Amino acid sequence: MRTPPAVRAAALAATVTVLLPLTACSESGDGAADTDRTKNSPHAANAAATSLPADLASQKLKWKPCPAPSVAQGGGTAPTPLPGGTAWECSFMKVPLDYAKPDGETIELALIRAKAVNQSKRIGSLIFNFGGPGASGVATLPAFGTTYDKLRARYDLVSFDPRGVGRSEGVKCENDKQLDARFESDLTPDTAAEVQAYVDEQKEYVAACRKNSGSELPYVGTTNAARDMDLMYRVLGDEKLYYFGISYGTELGGVYAHLFPKHIGRAVLDAVVDPTTDSEQASLGQAKGFQLALDNFTKDCADRGSACKLPGSTGNEVELWIADLLQQLEKTPISGLGTRQLTQSQAITGIAASLYSRQTWPLLEEGLDDADGGDGALLLALADSLNGRSENGHYDNSTAANTAINCVDSKQRFTVDETKAKLAGFRKASPVFGDYLGWGLMACTGWPVRGTWNTPDVSAPDAPPILVIGNTGDPATPYAGAKAMADELGKGVGVEITYKGQGHGAYNSGDACVQKAVGGYLLDGKVPAAGTVCGSGAGGSGK
Repeated sequence: MRTPPAVRAAALAATVTVLLPLTACSESGDGAADTDRTKNSPHAANAAATSLPADLASQKLKWKPCPAPSVAQGGGTAPTPLPGGTAWECSFMKVPLDYAKPDGETIELALIRAKAVNQSKRIGSLIFNFGGPGASGVATLPAFGTTYDKLRARYDLVSFDPRGVGRSEGVKCENDKQLDARFESDLTPDTAAEVQAYVDEQKEYVAACRKNSGSELPYVGTTNAARDMDLMYRVLGDEKLYYFGISYGTELGGVYAHLFPKHIGRAVLDAVVDPTTDSEQASLGQAKGFQLALDNFTKDCADRGSACKLPGSTGNEVELWIADLLQQLEKTPISGLGTRQLTQSQAITGIAASLYSRQTWPLLEEGLDDADGGDGALLLALADSLNGRSENGHYDNSTAANTAINCVDSKQRFTVDETKAKLAGFRKASPVFGDYLGWGLMACTGWPVRGTWNTPDVSAPDAPPILVIGNTGDPATPYAGAKAMADELGKGVGVEITYKGQGHGAYNSGDACVQKAVGGYLLDGKVPAAGTVCGSGAGGSGK
């Protein structure tokens, strides 16, 4: 069974903070390991990074034809030219490992670009971050090249692997065999024995991260990524930063705007992370968001009657049938791909993966129907796409990077008892995804680096207008996050646009209204009216 390309593409650009509850779990943090780990704070970095040595600030990039993506980037073949023949070029940029020590050790960040169509009318480089955190921009931008090609009229399209991701000193934790076992394991423990197994597995995971990438872990946070972008636009030869952030990339963009408000030329934030929610609130919001997307899927199925393969005359009946199937899988996994089985945890991941885009709803329907007949291959392929597993059994490093970045950002750490006490609220938010995301609260417990914030500061009163686009049917970054981001950026800065649709993100939906608003802003500097509404789909609840 081949991983569905549409799902793999969605997964590359869509994974947000807490969907994969995989990482370090222990009853208490390691205080000794936390010593001297606060250099990643915005204040420390702000004081230290006012100037950089000339060999960094004035470095010249050497662009070459792009190789095939590495295993850490997801593997595959070298990117093909864009329509018209423009080739993708790749390079590396040096940045300080620690901005508090700009003359100290450096690391290299991988970059990719496609040059603007009309160099004489070129505005600058439009730098993309596709989210995660942990998604390889070098691998993702070519996959979406045609989606954003209109913007190449006046911009070089540029993306990068943020520090800790892909070819940019990618964080390493567990190997392929260990990750297979982890993803198959019970991530929604019910009994005392299952809880202990979950705790032990999480401890093993954090130990692997610490062993394989411990010296790098303090420096992979969002604040340092923002500082890397501030150096990047200068090295690319631009006078301002032009930016397109998607999913987690909106949080990165917001942090950048706070640190460097006057350095922004134009910026678009699409599929917006709510900057006012801490990790617990964000997880709960995702539970509600994925439940809303599942409700929309099951209603659509029921409305199609006999044309839908799943049983149930109402959306609720279809959903109850799905819940029953998941319960059966908890007791008895079924055949999947090769010798691998489809477990309940993998099935939930596969369902979530297919909710990132309405285009993959037919795959979800087919996968659920197949699983009911004892064939879990398609649901397992869907899960693999989101977990970063290629067809040859290798994993990219998105899981490790996701954990490392989130855990140096967020201060919150949860014990088993604290997590158990919160499960009822998660189950209320989502009968299907609640336990899965609730137990994921422990992802950063025991991590050897202290977090930076409870919520990021994105206030940027001195920045120019920034477009903030929310999708009413977005499962991973719920719609309310767009208004929160616009408000936090400041009056006259955050310009909110609503897209009434389904799936994760708005510009990549192809909606003409959204693309006209974004194109007019980025290409011609025309700021759309705040409150502009696009799309006509039934996208669930509003603000």
